[in-house]
Amino acid sequence: MWKEFLVIYLSSFRLSNEQVKNPNIYPYHVFRGKDIEPFVFSPITVLYGNNGSGKSTILNIMANKLMVKGREYATSNSFGIVDYCGKFSAECCFSYGEDEFGNTIRKLPENSRFIKSEDILYEIKKIQQKQILADGMEYDYMKNGHSRKEAEEYFQTREGRRQLEYITFAQEKYSNGETAMQFFEDYLLPDALYLLDEPEVSLSPANQVLLAEEINKMARFLSCQFVIATHSPFMLGTLDAKIYNIDTDDYRCCEWYELENVRYFYEFFKKHEKEFEE
Repeated sequence: MWKEFLVIYLSSFRLSNEQVKNPNIYPYHVFRGKDIEPFVFSPITVLYGNNGSGKSTILNIMANKLMVKGREYATSNSFGIVDYCGKFSAECCFSYGEDEFGNTIRKLPENSRFIKSEDILYEIKKIQQKQILADGMEYDYMKNGHSRKEAEEYFQTREGRRQLEYITFAQEKYSNGETAMQFFEDYLLPDALYLLDEPEVSLSPANQVLLAEEINKMARFLSCQFVIATHSPFMLGTLDAKIYNIDTDDYRCCEWYELENVRYFYEFFKKHEKEFEE
């Protein structure tokens, strides 16, 4: 029987409120004009925002400050020799949470990780390329005058298999969504903090809900904490999460059904309601 314990590894995170003279310096310009209090985290916290809101930037800054796996160090631009990304990160601060005995946590679990949407797309691309390579080798064999059946039979022989031994066939049957779900199954392990940037990439609505339900279970029973950047209505409506609206000037907390992207879906289907009744 799983024991429910909601763990908080990361209690809070405050973004730098320092200013630089040049209004175009990244990442300072992303937060210019914002009145931001420190983020206070729950077992599952969502950073909601539309494209260009800065939610992915916040996750990457957090990943670099916390020194977790998967972090991606950004370069600011060519304005002089100052490392503005490093400077901004250094000006941020955070506090750890407590364990089940009330003791302050002194460091994050080693398998904590920042998982970007690009990581998922890269995994999908690798598998697609392997399939293309296998198909190309079969095509080359057919160009020499062999039939498709002969080509297929050849690659079942010992010699043929040797040529294809570096190709992983186990996942060729997977769709992009299935590959993405397999990716999360492999990388989301118990007892860790996870920063997830748009995990809904390549997932159908049904799989988005399924992933969100698994995240809920991992937070409740497997001592995981999540900070997730998303604007998926299906994820937002399923996650047992505290939601920060990054589209607002003060990054206020909102209910999922108050968010613009969710309301858009609601209004769209409400407009077509009669079509579903036919």
